[in-house]
Amino acid sequence: MSLSGKTAIITGSTSGIGLGIARALAGQGADIVVNSFSDSQEDHGIAEGIASEFGVKARYVQADMSKADQCRALVETAGACDILVNNAGIQHVAAIDEFPVEKWDAIIAINMSSAFHTTAVALPMMRKAGWGRVINVASAHGLTASPYKSAYVTAKHGIVGMTKVVALETAEEPITANAICPGYVHTPLVEAQIPDTMKKYDLSREDALRDVILQRQPSKQFATVEQIGGVASFLCSAAAEQITGTTISVDGGWTAL
Repeated sequence: MSLSGKTAIITGSTSGIGLGIARALAGQGADIVVNSFSDSQEDHGIAEGIASEFGVKARYVQADMSKADQCRALVETAGACDILVNNAGIQHVAAIDEFPVEKWDAIIAINMSSAFHTTAVALPMMRKAGWGRVINVASAHGLTASPYKSAYVTAKHGIVGMTKVVALETAEEPITANAICPGYVHTPLVEAQIPDTMKKYDLSREDALRDVILQRQPSKQFATVEQIGGVASFLCSAAAEQITGTTISVDGGWTAL
């Protein structure tokens, strides 16, 4: 499979799942637009590293995914968008009656509304090019729920619903829209939480992973960013041309419970 000549925009892609997907698509020959809100030298260096390693064009474009105009400007600045991966997301945990309003607004904006804005600008580009893939990174929490994560669960359910709408609106075109629903993925952010979990529950690393962090993941193993990237690559392949409007769970059996 080759994605040579295709341009992929991946939101929230300087680390974790987003970076894993960016690297996977670059490995298939796609030119890459890396994004975050911080606009640091390190951010630009990540894009330069992808370009050097995979021999593709890659650049960093700053955009705050909580701002509608910046979401749209990200795609416009890229100038082309054959593959749009809506990945940016944040989290906050609190009971509904104690959930800070500003956190709710930020999570809904970044995790859900940003995908509406980027997709609205990307679809005309895909139609002009005669090919397109919209890949939304949802979550197991887009298919099920957990307490104290009201904004996150709401946003991820919304992303799954919007994926279906985009798929129906493009069903007779060479454009597909699908959602990847990861369970717990081993990212630098998750790795950083492990020592605190061990300390809080007075557990070994192995027990903290199995009994606390991966408690809801039947496989008791993390998914990897490379596996999520592989699923994204598959959705861009010819084999996936008739896969649209659906979810693909990468959750170790979580949603089978």
